[in-house]
Amino acid sequence: MTWNIHGGAPWGGRRNLARVKEIVAAHDPDVVALQEVDSRRSAVEATSAFEELAEGLGTYAAHAKTIIAPDGEFGHMLISRFPFTGTSAHDISIAGRERRAVIDALIETPGGRLHVVAAHFGLGFAERRHQASLAAELTRADAAASIMLGDFNEWQWRGAVRRVLLKALPERTPERTFPAHLPLLSLDRIYGRPAGLIVKSFVDPAGRLASDHLPLIADLDLGAVART
Repeated sequence: MTWNIHGGAPWGGRRNLARVKEIVAAHDPDVVALQEVDSRRSAVEATSAFEELAEGLGTYAAHAKTIIAPDGEFGHMLISRFPFTGTSAHDISIAGRERRAVIDALIETPGGRLHVVAAHFGLGFAERRHQASLAAELTRADAAASIMLGDFNEWQWRGAVRRVLLKALPERTPERTFPAHLPLLSLDRIYGRPAGLIVKSFVDPAGRLASDHLPLIADLDLGAVART
């Protein structure tokens, strides 16, 4: 599952992380990537947004905090029911633009080792092309199965991100996720390898109650690895 939660606030609404957690928990995902996690201006709250979201949604969590300010932090995170073999954050920023990073993780699932890259790309065309190239280099040929998921901020049907990532990860979800109330653009995606790994994908319209993006959910068949 991947979801840009917009700080936990729907378009023009107020932040409500409890609602975000309810919507995520309803799908009971084994792995979930959340973008635009925002703990800034949260001094009155007992825990940060990163801690609050990790609580109850999975046993293991990794994060990439791209903004660290006096009043809190901003970035994205990866939460898993299954243990990480290792995690790291890679800076994929381009000079003069907002800082960006991807989370690179190996997850030990009952179906085997899964390589996961969680991403939130920039808004500029050249920026996204640069970031897609860097992220594609992280894909591991030695991993039996790999996915890259997140908000890629690409609205063109045949854009550079799609062209670059499909060379390494030939599976791709097609659903439109933005804006939440009238989804027109496929900004949020899940890419995968090998062929047949992604067997089903869909969005949850309830996400419009908590963000300006819809959550994207995919079922993976790790048995496809053995058949391949």
